[in-house]
Amino acid sequence: MATTFDYIKLHFIIFLWGFTAILGLFVQIPAIEMVVYRTLVAFLAMGIIMAVQNQSFLLPAGYLQKLMLTGFIVAAHWITFFLSARVANASVSLVGIATGSLWASILDPLFSKRKIRGYEVLLGLLVLVGLYVIFSFDFNYPLGLALGILSGFLSALFFALNQQLGQRVTPFQVTFYEMGGACIGALIYLGLHVTLVDTHYQINFNASWVDWICILALSLACTVYAFSVSVDLMKRLSVFFMQLSLNLEPVYGIILAVLIFGKTEKMNLQFYIGTLVILLAVAGYPLLKRKFSSDRLSS
Repeated sequence: MATTFDYIKLHFIIFLWGFTAILGLFVQIPAIEMVVYRTLVAFLAMGIIMAVQNQSFLLPAGYLQKLMLTGFIVAAHWITFFLSARVANASVSLVGIATGSLWASILDPLFSKRKIRGYEVLLGLLVLVGLYVIFSFDFNYPLGLALGILSGFLSALFFALNQQLGQRVTPFQVTFYEMGGACIGALIYLGLHVTLVDTHYQINFNASWVDWICILALSLACTVYAFSVSVDLMKRLSVFFMQLSLNLEPVYGIILAVLIFGKTEKMNLQFYIGTLVILLAVAGYPLLKRKFSSDRLSS
């Protein structure tokens, strides 16, 4: 059973993740190269922590491949997320990723082999209504929001996978091997991008000291710590609830982005109305869950 402290930890790591889009905008090297550095530093840091604490690196049979492949999905999630922020801005990318709750309402039952709950789908559709409000008016960042939505789907996918994987391996092992897989995945994507998508692309790993400060913050606080805690919380909280709670990430992120970047982050009224609709889904989930749980008990 989840404790109050579990919910506090969940919202703390959501706050950290809300800061990632802002940190990513301070980094001057391209988004793919940034993800390579972020995952490599996280992989090395997690390995050092495991070695110091005498944590086991041994995995059950077949789990290495599963964790590495999930790491590929994590890499794709981060690349699309940071590309969204750069194509549009931090606020748009954060709203796009909020669709993760809709994807989770579909993916979670598939992975956990339970029935789809109607109120979860309803809340997921409410997220789509919020996105429609944003899109239906003069909205200048369709590609940025599309990338954010794709990132939201990938986020829900690897959360669902990690909930299954985390039952047999430790959060440290999940983080270590998935960061290794994510680093390899980002390098593969970089190679494919250069050879197939944009042959004129200039690979740039020449990070400045400001880049490195942001990358270290992304790697250590927003990845090693937050990722490990999230995997541990999945043992006690459902994927859908965690994804729905992640819809608060835009609140933290947009407030911070407006405070830091000012006018470049300010959007029209419809953007904020749509965002409010999305966030209402977060507030509605515990109420609906409590109602349907009590109805089931009373019957």
